[in-house]
Amino acid sequence: MSKAREKHAARLEALSLLGKDLTRRSRAHCELCDAHGIKLAPYEVKPVQEAPDIEHTVFACEVCIGQLSKLKTMSSDHWRCLNTSVWSETAPVQIIAVRVLKHLAANVEWAVDLYDQLYIAPEIAERIDQGEI
Repeated sequence: MSKAREKHAARLEALSLLGKDLTRRSRAHCELCDAHGIKLAPYEVKPVQEAPDIEHTVFACEVCIGQLSKLKTMSSDHWRCLNTSVWSETAPVQIIAVRVLKHLAANVEWAVDLYDQLYIAPEIAERIDQGEI
């Protein structure tokens, strides 16, 4: 096995070790859209840390993760769930939610309205600006 493949496998293993803590924190719901009873997976908040860390990871459903990986075809209807997740007390959830909202606000009126209502704590705002979705 190549070194890159070994490194990737080790990272996935480290992320999977966060599973119990993420499940407990999220109550087995997608932390972005609140879906439950479906498969959830860790999604790392960029910039990615050297070692996976729960404070830089959200537990998300396949739909949200798929949407996050295809920004150009992102469905604004799916992301109406941001009305709740942008107010999350969990920093990585709020960071991803606000980044998605900022992306949508370029073309979607409800996203502009919601973004205008936000109060973002300075330490969260700093992390929002440090990376991309």
